[in-house]
Amino acid sequence: MTGAGENAVIRIDNVRKYFRDVRAVDGIDLTISSGEFLALLGPNGAGKTTLIEMIEGLQEPDSGRIGIMGKSWKHHQSILHRHLGISLQETRFIDKLTTRETLRLFSSFYGLGPERIEEVLKLVRLDEKKKSYVVNLSGGQRQRLALGIALLNAPSILLLDEPTTGLDPNSRREIWEILMNQKKMNKTTMILTTHYMEEASYLCDRIVILDRGRILASGTLEELLSEYMSDEIIEFSHEGKLSDLRLEGMPWFRSLTRDEDRRKARLYVSEITTALPDVLRIIEEAHIRLTGLECRRMTLDDLFVSLTGRRLID
Repeated sequence: MTGAGENAVIRIDNVRKYFRDVRAVDGIDLTISSGEFLALLGPNGAGKTTLIEMIEGLQEPDSGRIGIMGKSWKHHQSILHRHLGISLQETRFIDKLTTRETLRLFSSFYGLGPERIEEVLKLVRLDEKKKSYVVNLSGGQRQRLALGIALLNAPSILLLDEPTTGLDPNSRREIWEILMNQKKMNKTTMILTTHYMEEASYLCDRIVILDRGRILASGTLEELLSEYMSDEIIEFSHEGKLSDLRLEGMPWFRSLTRDEDRRKARLYVSEITTALPDVLRIIEEAHIRLTGLECRRMTLDDLFVSLTGRRLID
């Protein structure tokens, strides 16, 4: 599987972080390779931000160990700062500075010259906005500015915490294109937290699905499709009690999830064409009236529902 081997740049060994009764990160093991783009995928509260803040050195694990390029924050803080580029969920800027002045301020922390500022302006497609005040930038432009700050020092490791949350689809795509160009030009390792399935699928070599502080599944998109998503789905809305259904024991049956409040159900089967006639017969025998029916293959969002019983966006 991708992410293992001697070229690992980040090793996370049995890491835990609790906040009173909340197990934000609950025994995570993870290895990330040089040049790998990895997505930490999960809903709010899954532990994504806490884990990435420990990798960034903003928080310390309660137990376990995090090694970055063979070093730790405790003993090699100044070295690691030079190799990491970080963009948090929300970056606050000085409104009365221009885009270029903002980059100049942050570049001074690394002793960088004006040439690098101009390079980054072009890299994040803000060269036409370099004289604009930050207060006048759109949401997407401000996020590209935050990404530019993270890229100023040409980092070996890029850590992005939900960089496209709240953006419209066009602005989100612009961020994606910048990151894909970065991947082609450099051997940057990237860890991205997101709750967008499409974003994880488009950008990342490997997807790690988190919920309640634990890893539920990990692999390339192809591995996840092969291991978890061979099933197909019959989704239906209904009137009547599903407790009367007798599905267990059928050769095509995999699992059933229910949303009683919305009177919807999702049935996972090995093959729709084989299962559907039996399903319709069993539903009729249980005196359940269908009000809607949809048949389709599984998606990554369906995978999350099958693993957790709830949707990724909940």
